[in-house]
Order: sequence, then C-alpha cells, then structure tokens
Amino acid sequence: MLNLLGEYDCKVDVKGRLLLPSGLKKQLSDFSHEGFVVNRNIFYPCLDVYPMSEWNKVSEKLSKLNRFVKKEALFIRKFLNGATPVFPDTNGRLNLPVVLAKYAELSKDVKVLGNNDRIEIWDKALYEKMLNEEIDFAALAEEVMGNKEDKGE
Repeated sequence: MLNLLGEYDCKVDVKGRLLLPSGLKKQLSDFSHEGFVVNRNIFYPCLDVYPMSEWNKVSEKLSKLNRFVKKEALFIRKFLNGATPVFPDTNGRLNLPVVLAKYAELSKDVKVLGNNDRIEIWDKALYEKMLNEEIDFAALAEEVMGNKEDKGE
C-alpha cells in the first residue's frame, strides 16, 4: 500500500517540467518505472499525480459505473477529461500537460505534496490561500474521523 508523505517547494521550468523532489522519489522508487497519470483535482485548482498502480485502482472503480446511466457517464467523462499518462525523463522530471497546468494556474513556484496514494501539485500562492481558508478543522476532524469504528482498514 502506498502512503506518500511530505510537502516540498519546487519549481516548474519554462518547458513545463517538474523535477520530483528526492523525498518523493525515494517513496516512489518501486513505482516510478510504471509511469504516472496526471489529472485535475475534482475539488480544488490543483493537479493529482497518480502512480500507475494507484491509477489502475481508480480505473477499476470507474469500470464499475454504468455508462447507460447519464450521471455516471457524465462523471466518467468529466473525471477522465484531461487525464494524461506521463513518464519521468532521464533526469526524473515530469512534463506537465499544458492544459492541466493552466487549470491548476501553475506558475514557476509550486508546492508538491505527498497525499497518501497520490501527489498533489499546487501553485504555491493558491496553496497558501487554501491553507488560510477559514475552517473549523477540529470540528471537521470530529465529523469525519470521530466516533468511527475501527474496521481494520
């Protein structure tokens, strides 16, 4: 099971390439040869980068949806729109698709986050703005995680 962790300040070069931070490279050493899928995050203007093995799990869930049910077909279309396979170059850089970089409003300075089964790529200013959004995190934690039975997951 993959459990990516860490927050890294990185740069995107003028050609749209991102050098994965060494901390994530170490965590991905068994997976990076398979490549990745870059996709839009569905809640925020950032990118999700799935190692191929994790993307395959997402694809398996999508394959169980019924394309003859309009909202399920719409979800599949919207979710897969822009999803792009990428492979690290010989220097360990990922070439971020232009259309996805525009969606996430990526500038030169980005935050790269290990987020369990995926990596998130944020424009640094948008990430800081999101962190400063007013939210009662203690209440959210209690609602989402509190009073749940441990089901051994």
